[in-house]
Amino acid sequence: MTAAHTLVSHHLCPYVQRAAIALAEKGVPFERVNVDLANKPDWFKAVSPLGKVPLLRVRQGGQEEVIFESAVILEFLEETETTPLHPADPLMRARHRAWIEFGSAILNAIGRFYSAPDEAAFLKESSGLSEMFARVEAELSARQSGPWFAGDRFSLVDAVYGPIFRYFDTFDSIGDFGILDGKPLVHAWRNKLSKRQSVKEAVGADYPRRLHAFLRAKASYLSEIIRLQAIVAPQARSA
Repeated sequence: MTAAHTLVSHHLCPYVQRAAIALAEKGVPFERVNVDLANKPDWFKAVSPLGKVPLLRVRQGGQEEVIFESAVILEFLEETETTPLHPADPLMRARHRAWIEFGSAILNAIGRFYSAPDEAAFLKESSGLSEMFARVEAELSARQSGPWFAGDRFSLVDAVYGPIFRYFDTFDSIGDFGILDGKPLVHAWRNKLSKRQSVKEAVGADYPRRLHAFLRAKASYLSEIIRLQAIVAPQARSA
């Protein structure tokens, strides 16, 4: 039987991962279709007004509607599927939405970090990211909750930050940039999310290789570090 939902995806997109995690947490069967954003097919351009992923294709009553933008997809799933991931209290729900927006700001900062063209810009973006995670650390401390953002209950905030922390698995394999240093609650949250089945299965097994190749191909300071490692490592093995 064909699933009623199709998630139009890209292998590396963290916003797609949010939707995949939410669908999995709610137990909603879905198909996944990856598109090449560097060579967008005509059918994709026809249904994606912004030319971006994710899209959620929803079949209902013999018809199909296409929902775009990850935040809208998450809210649609909250309104139509069981297992709510938002708090019931309106004030807490607003607070969670605000921290989801902060997560989007972190993703933008991560993009600036790996795209920084030189050392000065790279260090500036690294410091900025560290400050943003210090705000997250303070929020976790104020809430005194764990293991998830809202305590014992997995929420949409967790679904958003799982893909964020996944970047650092690859960053850590490249170098020690100190962005998450001195943030024990952030570290504990990251570790817990890394073991969550929905988070692990939101990407393919080849995600680390794909991300590493993507970062290496950037004309950036980080890509120079990666290329230098590729030169030094064989020399170290032969020494």
